[in-house]
Amino acid sequence: MESDGTVTLQDYSSVMSEEEMAELRALARPLAGARVQHINSTRVGGGVAEILARLVPLLKELGLNARWDVIDGDADFFRVTKMFHNALHGDPADFVERDFEIVRENARRNLHIITNDDDFVAIHDPQPIGLMDARDDRARGKWVWRCHIDISEGDPRVLRFLRPHIERFDAAIFHLADYAKDLAIPQFIMPPAIDPLSEKNRELAPEEVRLVLERFGIDPSRPIVLQVSRFDRLKDPVGVVQAFKIARAWNDCQLVLAGGSASDDPEGEQVFAETREAANGVPDVHLLALPPDAHREINALQRGATVVVQKSLKEGFGLVVAEAMWKGKPVIGGNVGGIRRQIFQGDSGFLVHSPEGCAFRIRQLLCNPGLARRLGENARQYVKDNFLLPTYLRMWVLVLNALRRGRDPIIDLGT
Repeated sequence: MESDGTVTLQDYSSVMSEEEMAELRALARPLAGARVQHINSTRVGGGVAEILARLVPLLKELGLNARWDVIDGDADFFRVTKMFHNALHGDPADFVERDFEIVRENARRNLHIITNDDDFVAIHDPQPIGLMDARDDRARGKWVWRCHIDISEGDPRVLRFLRPHIERFDAAIFHLADYAKDLAIPQFIMPPAIDPLSEKNRELAPEEVRLVLERFGIDPSRPIVLQVSRFDRLKDPVGVVQAFKIARAWNDCQLVLAGGSASDDPEGEQVFAETREAANGVPDVHLLALPPDAHREINALQRGATVVVQKSLKEGFGLVVAEAMWKGKPVIGGNVGGIRRQIFQGDSGFLVHSPEGCAFRIRQLLCNPGLARRLGENARQYVKDNFLLPTYLRMWVLVLNALRRGRDPIIDLGT
């Protein structure tokens, strides 16, 4: 968990009015004392862990008895669940029955996490979904599956494996309406959010930004094209290198690919090596393998960038896009998943389909600082209105209230 000190709701007064705070506290009042357990597969690395690190303390401040637990898993388990992740995004995968048994065995080893005395249990993503086997249906608690990935084109074998577990939940939560499935349980649509007070998103002095850039060998006086993401094939870092090679032939610029890996992602080192090979011989490319706690460095890199890219091939939501937009940066994103929920073409950024299209937009923004500034201003305002942590906290309170009352339509909380 980030060590940013104790953050309270009042600290969000710059993005949340007193009336909004009062409304949030009133909404949470019926939930006072409720026991809420959040469970995921990693405490560091990735957007889910970052959100939970800040969401759970704020739920506590609102009077809920919230906690965050993480399942254990060995290398085989995370290898298979990474295959699940890619297959649910629509990538081909070759599963054998032993793979599914590995997931079942890991669930059995973690069943002790479930006590059946909580009022609400939130399981995040497929990795811990087998904990449903520990649920005592006679207990009063409500269970919700919070899915952070795009399963709209998911591999049928994985969906068949997951469906019996999913449909034992009291509800499911998806980022976008496009991701909702034909399920026999209520579904909520709830985009995620960033924390404007975290180390990754708080304001930084220009001097600190400059010092971080120089420490990584990046020239602050020259244009910087940046992508921040895990080294994951679905983030297409090789495609970003290809786009940069095209753009650099016409515009003086530097490319920074910064990121690391999460403890539940075993492919990071291999993808980093593939990216390094693609960048071999290309001048002005900086590959930065950062530790999971390099939040302030990422903040500085984003603030120092001229253009930010997130050229994902598949994306659950892509909070790194919101992070860059919050910092007033023009963002070029892959036209996939939740990136389309954040970037409106020509208004808050650009959506692209190919390295060539990405290169064209990089050149357009480098050659037109006024356009880049306008897109960045619009982007920051859109994130402020829709994707900051107080808004996300309010949506969670609404979901828990709905579960407590037994609501059951599909509800879009992101509109």
